[in-house]
Amino acid sequence: MSATKRLSGRRKARDEKGAERQEKLDNKSYERELKRLHAELVKLQIWVVAKGLKVCVVFEGRDGAGKGGVIKAITERVSPRVFRVVALPAPTDREKSQMYIQRYLRHFPAGGEIVIFDRSWYNRAGVERVMEFCSMEQVGRFLEVAPEFEKAIVESGILLIKYWLEVTPEEQTRRLKARINDPRKIWKLSPMDLKSYNRWYDYSRARDDMFKATDTPWAPWHVIRSDDKKRARLNAISHLLSQIPYQDLPHDKPVLPKRQKPHGYEEPDYPYKVVPELDWRAS
Repeated sequence: MSATKRLSGRRKARDEKGAERQEKLDNKSYERELKRLHAELVKLQIWVVAKGLKVCVVFEGRDGAGKGGVIKAITERVSPRVFRVVALPAPTDREKSQMYIQRYLRHFPAGGEIVIFDRSWYNRAGVERVMEFCSMEQVGRFLEVAPEFEKAIVESGILLIKYWLEVTPEEQTRRLKARINDPRKIWKLSPMDLKSYNRWYDYSRARDDMFKATDTPWAPWHVIRSDDKKRARLNAISHLLSQIPYQDLPHDKPVLPKRQKPHGYEEPDYPYKVVPELDWRAS
């Protein structure tokens, strides 16, 4: 029996709503497609710089939904001077006294930049609401003002793209437990994550109200299902590329010049301490 037939004979997994889940993407297919998309991101980078475009990308979602992994996949092969990531800490006392949106405005893109917000002004509609860091009156005022604020952003010449990463409760639990048990991931688990874990449905209500108020023709929300991290990253990059019209600008392939060694010059022995090369096979 062929591999294809064996796969088709398996019972397909379904989510909590009964929809069929796709099988996990294998590493080889993922790496091949990611390499292709990275090449396209480089073409986009060159185009954005050449044309002086201003792009603002917002990533929101539940704790453990994979925002950091998606952003890393987007930025790992491009210039940080063009693709700038903004991940703001909790506001200072001075920032708390400012107009709410003020601390975000100073990070907006200039010509030739793509700014990616790892969480954004939508904190007010999400974590601040659920964790009661602000009043419901403040939330209501934000949801009322945000569409017009974003309309002003778009009319100023900034391309605004908004993503929400959605994960199932079972997958969120698995990922948060992995952060607890893996010393490489423990830094990802904040006290806020633990406090908000049992407020799943409060976040659902906050998300639904946010979508209803701020999903506009000029700045719509795009939802990415992220139970499969690999698929989510590829889907996010593919969609982002589709939102920014660009072309592959023609350019000559660089050629390294011949290195000229000065007459009589010899490389000196460095007097510095050299880090010893460990024999990793012995460990």
